[in-house]
Amino acid sequence: MFDKIKDLSAMLGHARELKAKMEQLQEELARKTVEADAGAGAVRVVMNGRFEVLSVHLDRPMIATLAGEGADADVQMIQELIASAFNAALIKAQETAREEMTRLTGVNLPPGLDKLMGS
Repeated sequence: MFDKIKDLSAMLGHARELKAKMEQLQEELARKTVEADAGAGAVRVVMNGRFEVLSVHLDRPMIATLAGEGADADVQMIQELIASAFNAALIKAQETAREEMTRLTGVNLPPGLDKLMGS
């Protein structure tokens, strides 16, 4: 009976330790940033390691150079560039989160399992 209580106590200790590490990981990821661009820098997205977009920068002269004639073409192109830059930043942020998880816990999550971290 006492062995089961010891085992339960050890499990609770490990759970508390893991929870503390995950909280530390989330704090560290909030401070880390990644940056990605699209259209040779026409659109730049900065995101933190918690997958929050911190800023979107549009380089108007570069966009004007890339844009074709007509407002509709401009809007569609800008939307596509924003989506592309966002997706590239997301991939970088996911990789950063995986690296931090491995560094902090020693557990290497394969791509796609980072959803367990609340992403």
